[in-house]
Amino acid sequence: MTLPRSAPPPAPTAPQRPAPPGACDAHIHMLAAPSEAALWDGRVEDPATDWTFAQYLDAYRRVQAALGTSRTIIVQSILYGADNSLLARAIDALGRDTTRGVGLVTDGASDAELDALVAAGIVAVRLNYVHGGVLTWDGVEAMAPRLADRGLHVQMLLRADKDLPDLAPRIAAMPVPVVLDHIAWPDLNLGPDEPGFRHLLDLLARGQVWVKLSALYRHCPAPFVQADAHVAALLAANPERCLWGTDWPHIMLNGAEPGPVGVMLDAFDRVCPDDATRQAVLVDNPVGLFGF
Repeated sequence: MTLPRSAPPPAPTAPQRPAPPGACDAHIHMLAAPSEAALWDGRVEDPATDWTFAQYLDAYRRVQAALGTSRTIIVQSILYGADNSLLARAIDALGRDTTRGVGLVTDGASDAELDALVAAGIVAVRLNYVHGGVLTWDGVEAMAPRLADRGLHVQMLLRADKDLPDLAPRIAAMPVPVVLDHIAWPDLNLGPDEPGFRHLLDLLARGQVWVKLSALYRHCPAPFVQADAHVAALLAANPERCLWGTDWPHIMLNGAEPGPVGVMLDAFDRVCPDDATRQAVLVDNPVGLFGF
């Protein structure tokens, strides 16, 4: 079966105001040519044609230069399943001092597999309720004590309105930090008072969850004004548990249009209340969570 291909990443644009020194792009992926990294049989998309690992690295360095970011969190792409070798290679290529990873494991991950993540500079494992994957919530709950022993946390992509009414108490009980991607994928049409999103705000206010102000383009078109109320509500609930990221190079779009990366930072700045909050979200919070 022929699968669709990711588009090559667009050229970056500068934001109206560059990120402060030490800023972190807390959510990107790294890809490579099929000859350079084994693809997972269960994937629904292939990488861009003829784009090599070196080209992706160079392209992302241009993103960093445009935004003014210097720290990065690379999230293992489901295109590669639980084989985290490309992720480990990308962490080394961008630099262990400034880069961390979020890996993929199965429910049956062994102690040796978890130890290998730590050795590679990986700080979390991810499960995905939106696109599917190789790890389940029951599996990660059972694994959580072993994650805690290794200083690993959990990153999750879910849908606030569909998943948080059931999962909120289980998230609150986790013995490790839980980070929710992409503003917890809310239905923007329901507004920030929707019950599932209220669960997120309550968890956030109590410091029981972290949230990434990332990938707004998956919810609304640039300049992402439709997401302003949700992002503002998250920042008001607890700015010390918010992170920001580009979701570069924007794969598995399903019709979404990413828009320029500079506009992504502008969208955050539009609702960010002050410079102290900006410093917290872009610099201080990722330092604390990811151990830079």
